[in-house]
Amino acid sequence: MNFDVAIIGGGLAGLTCGIALQQQGKHCVIINNGQAAMDFASGSFDLLSRLPDGSAVENLPENLTALCNALPAHPYSLLGAEQVISKAQAFEDLAQSLNLHLVGSSEKNHWRVAGLGSLRGTWLSPNSVPTVEGNEPFPHKRIAVLGIEGYHDFQPQLLAANLVLNAQFTHCEVTSGFLNIPQLDELRQNAREFRSVNIAQLLEHKLAFDELVKEIVDSAQGAEAVFLPACFGLENQEFMTALRQATKLALFELPTLPPSLLGMRQRIQLRRRFESLGGLMMNGDSAVKAHFDGDRVRCIMTRLHNDEEIVADNFVLASGSFFSKGLMSEFNRIFEPVFYADITGVAGFDEKDRFTWTDNRFSNPQPYQSAGVVINAHCQVQKSGQFLKNLYAVGNVIGGFNALELGCGSGVAVVTALTVADEILAK
Repeated sequence: MNFDVAIIGGGLAGLTCGIALQQQGKHCVIINNGQAAMDFASGSFDLLSRLPDGSAVENLPENLTALCNALPAHPYSLLGAEQVISKAQAFEDLAQSLNLHLVGSSEKNHWRVAGLGSLRGTWLSPNSVPTVEGNEPFPHKRIAVLGIEGYHDFQPQLLAANLVLNAQFTHCEVTSGFLNIPQLDELRQNAREFRSVNIAQLLEHKLAFDELVKEIVDSAQGAEAVFLPACFGLENQEFMTALRQATKLALFELPTLPPSLLGMRQRIQLRRRFESLGGLMMNGDSAVKAHFDGDRVRCIMTRLHNDEEIVADNFVLASGSFFSKGLMSEFNRIFEPVFYADITGVAGFDEKDRFTWTDNRFSNPQPYQSAGVVINAHCQVQKSGQFLKNLYAVGNVIGGFNALELGCGSGVAVVTALTVADEILAK
């Protein structure tokens, strides 16, 4: 099988890179081994939320420079602040063309309401999620937080109590309650089935729409705004939009415990665009081995096509970190299992010394979370001290930064993905 570009990984980074390449006429294949981290994410995109010293980031361009000085191995540092902002803006345009319904700007972060009522700084959020700018008060005074009876992945009382502790919500009157939806009883009988995905399928396809509208309006008890768990609309936001129009209320949805409908919708939209442009998805498969010609990758083999070479002019490693098995660990080493690329991390981390992988304090950032492959300013991957000419890495498989600590995982994914697309197109 011959392609212009073979991409290993079907998450945010891989799909973004594939779309950008397909739009310019490249023939791409994405080897996707299963669910992506997007399916478990909040639906918001973080470009940079915190600096290494723990301080919150508001002005993004200004703080990118500070980050580069503090962490020279961070992908943003290698690419440069100007390139990062440029690619962030390019992704904003792409998201708009995909109708992802995102709000936000690469100029500064905004606050989104998290599932337990705290506020988190972020770059882009679905417009169905409650957000505030800086210290501005939330525009609605009376808020009803409504859960679903029997659904334990969303706690309205806890959210309501925590919400008013934030300065932007101290003026609000927040009540909590539950929607009574008898049609969900068939799911309640099995707790494992009572999850956001199953609820969304039933609400959208089996429940009378007018009955749901009436239940929301009655339960709101005169509130102007209603916060709901993200269980309304499996593949896109259209069902939530229809509920907003029918109830005539300011309805908002909040991410719940995984799986996350907000992230799943985005991945579905990205995948559909990639395939509509002629890209090929090899789902349920995984790359297992690579063959080289000098400083170039010649082909890769996959688990399901182990007797057939996948040949491409360029290869993109978008396999993610430990969660998606883009990185793996054994007792005495951390490694990348397809190309066996060189591994790096934060200062003091050694991929062959397990005593450097963790911090003694559980709540501190853990060094192993910064592990990943070594890249240069072109996102080319290093193997045995040499950068391979046609192998690139994008997203969280890259080392030298802790995405959880800094709140930059989504940003690194899309910025490096669009950078690599440009590098390949420029050849």
